Amino acid sequence: MSLDPTRVIAEILGEPASQMRNPVNTDYQCPFINSTCVKRGHRTSGPYPVCSIHRNLKNPQVICTCPKRFYEADFLEDVVSHCWKGTPPENPHFVHEVKMADFGMVDFVVADIDPTNGNVIDFVSAELQAVDLTGSVNPAYEAILNNTTLDRKPNYGVNWANVRKRYVAQLITKGFFHHHWGTRIISVIQTPLYEAIRSDTNFDEMPPDTNCNIVFMLYDYAETDQGRHKLIFDKAIGTRHNSLMMGALYRTPPPKDQFCAKILERIQADGANK
Repeated sequence: MSLDPTRVIAEILGEPASQMRNPVNTDYQCPFINSTCVKRGHRTSGPYPVCSIHRNLKNPQVICTCPKRFYEADFLEDVVSHCWKGTPPENPHFVHEVKMADFGMVDFVVADIDPTNGNVIDFVSAELQAVDLTGSVNPAYEAILNNTTLDRKPNYGVNWANVRKRYVAQLITKGFFHHHWGTRIISVIQTPLYEAIRSDTNFDEMPPDTNCNIVFMLYDYAETDQGRHKLIFDKAIGTRHNSLMMGALYRTPPPKDQFCAKILERIQADGANK
């Protein structure tokens, strides 16, 4: 049974996959960063310009797989409107990729600059995060390039757990630093990823105008003309680093008897293999 690969791949270089079958002709130019695509695949050489996929064959929900895809959004306006702490900045500046020793890098910063002396009055930092995948969608990508169909269902899925483990730990650490600086860090993610994190990590949710030091700024896809999709602001949800830490650490454990059953299964399997 043949399968249309565009049921797997949603976007290539920001275009519907069905309309972007030869990205090399555009020199792999990413419209969101105005330069060559920086995304790389595990099994490919050169750019791998898959911006988003469909969640699975039964659920066509578009899921962002590249953090650069979020650059479509107007971060400066959205941060100031929904996530700024206290009085809105009078002279906001937007800068990319700010790095500091023993801290790492944040994807962008919005800073209020004093026009009289050039000093920073206040700022918020922001991190962009897309999802990881289990398996690979490369067969579907190759089929699109070759204008062919798939002869089998690709083995892929969204690795929500891997993102949660890595990303939440980073947010806790950087949220702690920003707490001591008296400011906050903004987590820019797609709504389905937030829902996956929230379902597994029971942290406090609060309005962003309260005393929080982490704000989730959520975006999701809206379909526009000719099958295109646009990432638009959904909502902002605040929390604190200590609440996020406790929620990640103290989760509901699985039943002990189920773990004991797995121990016995392992003993039996090891015995059978001797």
